[in-house]
Amino acid sequence: MEQNAGTEGEGRPVQARLTLRAISIIGIALSLFQLYAAGIQPLGLFYQRPIHLGFILVLCFLIYPVTKDKPRGTLGWAIDGPLILAGVLVGYWVPANIDAIANAIFPRTQDVAVGIVTTLLVLEASRRAIGPTITVIGAVFVVYAFAGNRGELPFLADWMPGILNHRGYSLDRLASQLTLGAEGIYGIPLGVAATFIFIFVLFGAFLEVTGAGKFFIDLAYATTGRQRGGPAKAAVIASAGMGSISGSAIANVVTTGAFTIPLMKRLGYRPAQAGGIEAAASTGGQIMPPLMGAGAFLISEFTRTPYIDIVMISIFPAILYFGTVYLLVHIAAVKRGLEGMPAEDLPRARDVLLDGWHFLLPLVVLVWLLVAGYSPMRVGFFAIVAVVASAVLRALMSYLREGPTRSGAVALLRTGVDKTLEALELGARNAVAVSVACALAGIIVGVVGLTGLGLKFSSMMIAFSGGNLVLALLLVVIASLILGMGLPVTAAYIVLIILIGPALTEEFGIPLLVAHLLVFWWSQDSNVTPPVALAGFAGAAIANASPMETSVQAWKFAKGLYLVPLFMVFNEPIIVGGPVPLVVWNGLLAILALTAFAAALEGHLFAPMPYWQRALAALATVAVFWPSVPVEAAGAAVIALIIAGNVAAARRRSSTATAKAQV
Repeated sequence: MEQNAGTEGEGRPVQARLTLRAISIIGIALSLFQLYAAGIQPLGLFYQRPIHLGFILVLCFLIYPVTKDKPRGTLGWAIDGPLILAGVLVGYWVPANIDAIANAIFPRTQDVAVGIVTTLLVLEASRRAIGPTITVIGAVFVVYAFAGNRGELPFLADWMPGILNHRGYSLDRLASQLTLGAEGIYGIPLGVAATFIFIFVLFGAFLEVTGAGKFFIDLAYATTGRQRGGPAKAAVIASAGMGSISGSAIANVVTTGAFTIPLMKRLGYRPAQAGGIEAAASTGGQIMPPLMGAGAFLISEFTRTPYIDIVMISIFPAILYFGTVYLLVHIAAVKRGLEGMPAEDLPRARDVLLDGWHFLLPLVVLVWLLVAGYSPMRVGFFAIVAVVASAVLRALMSYLREGPTRSGAVALLRTGVDKTLEALELGARNAVAVSVACALAGIIVGVVGLTGLGLKFSSMMIAFSGGNLVLALLLVVIASLILGMGLPVTAAYIVLIILIGPALTEEFGIPLLVAHLLVFWWSQDSNVTPPVALAGFAGAAIANASPMETSVQAWKFAKGLYLVPLFMVFNEPIIVGGPVPLVVWNGLLAILALTAFAAALEGHLFAPMPYWQRALAALATVAVFWPSVPVEAAGAAVIALIIAGNVAAARRRSSTATAKAQV
């Protein structure tokens, strides 16, 4: 028995190593497939998407075992083995049978069977990679499709309110809807994940592996470190750069927060405050061009707006958000009397740029190709090529500077191959969760299209709000918060825009692009809003602070996440454009209002503000949103007077302090 136990104990590490090796091989193969499709030979819809999903499902079941943190063992492999093989079947079936599927008048039995397997695999993969909440939501939509007099579950029809009732659908009809067309699992969400999103996630992985993260962090410290609250401001700037590349607010917190949070604590920020600042800044990375996580690609696809246009119109709102966070951080530093870091503890901007200038080349190539009108997939492909080329150029320069040797050349080549394979694997790993979320969102999209639920939900929204736009927007905020508690940002955005998008555009007259940006921005709030603030919890873990207190701080510093979308709705020229004077006026209003809001929230700007000024600033902020030019102008004038008075008060305080010091 001891011998058997020893054999079993020795076998577990071998199993783990083999599993990791399989993950590496499959991940690298997926990334190479995606690069081939992006830059060499584009593939058709029903080749690219099923093959991508097959790879993702196999990776998911390898990375997330049924036994969770324990070794799989015989029982675990007995469950996961068939699931992995079924994932291979999903990737093979539609491409191999596309002609038969397209020419069949009625769905074939075998196609329906594979469709059922595909749907079940996506539900299970989402449970493992994301969590049970999104799986339950997907299952509820499947059950809803069956709940009708002519469906598989007719008895549920009696439980449906009149507005939600529908005829009901059979298993064959639903399976066909979800897996044999472009309106279900293989619809727009997975299509975007299998093309644009993956290639830019891979781009981010190459940047990460080559050291771009440290470059952005060092550059942020070099430029802001000596200012009041320097590490906090560095966190804001570094997160703006890293967040857009990483595609995940939580990953951004973990990456940049490991450096910034300890320094903020050392400077004098409370632990919860340090974690909250990092969470708020990292969340902003998801709305920062040029990548904006996965959002820009989805918005572009849904609205049929060129990707570059999404990027360009998102620059000013993103600056407003980060400007608000930066201002709140500055005010908090002034109130606490915090100073910057000593110059000797900071890197020099010149040295940072000299050492990492090559990281800027891929970003320049990316922006140039976008402006030139290349498709996002081609842009991503050539951006990755630019990353590799710049890294090779930098390595060769170092090699030649240190003196060429044969052993040095071998080591350089080996390092290059290892880094490339590491980036290919990392990109595939990072894409699993978002692709699974998009696949499951396809189930929801398919059911909504089949049952007409979107129009029914819009009718309910109009009824609840009484046709009042402000109440309707409040319902959107509440819905985004509730969905965000269990869904990742991408999935929450897709579900929300499908359900409430028609009402926002058709009934309340909000432009299509503005409606999508509004929902996308508010879908981010689950990262920073209690009781479930995922980025806040990650910041709390690093700061060794209370998760709830850190989440409250994150919510406070991320208030721009709620206000900036309101400007998009009530001051449309910021997004849709218009005469230059009108755009400039609305931009000025946005800056004034956000400044006044930050000052009213903190009770401080350049000097402490009495309560009556804070109340007046809050009222003036509301006036700026009022749909009347005279009221807007009055609000802006009041804010300008309050700021001028605060500046004067700060000067008086400074003069008094100087006089006392001289005495």
